[in-house]
Amino acid sequence: MTGGASQGPGAESTEGVRLQKVLANAGVASRRVAEDLIVAGRVRVNGEVVTELGSRIDPENDLVDVDGTAVQLDQSKRYVMLNKPTGVVSSMKDDRGRPDLRRFTKDWDERLYNVGRLDAETSGLLVLTNDGELAHVLAHPSFGVTKVYIAKVDGRVTPQTIQKLVRGVELEDGPIAADKARLLSSSAEGGGSLVELTLHSGRNRIVRRMMAAVGHPVVELVRRQFGPLHLGTLPAGRARELTKVEQGALLTLARSATSSTPAEDAPDTRDGDPSAE
Repeated sequence: MTGGASQGPGAESTEGVRLQKVLANAGVASRRVAEDLIVAGRVRVNGEVVTELGSRIDPENDLVDVDGTAVQLDQSKRYVMLNKPTGVVSSMKDDRGRPDLRRFTKDWDERLYNVGRLDAETSGLLVLTNDGELAHVLAHPSFGVTKVYIAKVDGRVTPQTIQKLVRGVELEDGPIAADKARLLSSSAEGGGSLVELTLHSGRNRIVRRMMAAVGHPVVELVRRQFGPLHLGTLPAGRARELTKVEQGALLTLARSATSSTPAEDAPDTRDGDPSAE
């Protein structure tokens, strides 16, 4: 940070941009309210509380949070939630000519990319962004970002099967266990069952393979949650920008994950996550 925290909280500087102006430009609050937040000690820059209104920062390099929630200072970054319908591949250009994601990004001038993948037969929450650093964290299972799926499966699932999913099942590429599993409904009349699975794995078609391994093949699969994001009532085939609250939650998660993972141990996924649940 220039001025501000880099010289100690409260230090004056003629370099950089005043913190209250940066917060206002980021859409956090009006400049007057931003000043109140600063004076109240609710704003941190690079982890240090800053209470002086004369503090200046470098918006391109400094990290700011308010009440512990990260603030995106780069207004060129876009974060979009898509409810991907079935029949669409998770690619911006499919080399086989199948329906892809381009139709859902035409409303944004920025070049957006999908974070991870959902296979063509799976619907649900997919994040599109031009923020490569955030995508890197969200896409890789080593950072522990959880995803919640609702699977309609064949057969009557029992509580014992749910426990097996949590304890772990053996697949051809090694054992896997759900972080959480819950039986939502089970029909004795052949109507199948609904199972909720929470996973942080990024392995290919993992939900389908897990359910097949316990004898209940997936009929329909939807991802309802990705980290702090919930699909809610967004219709299939619709996309929208994240709210400031959602964006803050996502950025906070990403910053927390990277701060707890040594840089030398963090995998490089800049070319994209090969998984497709």
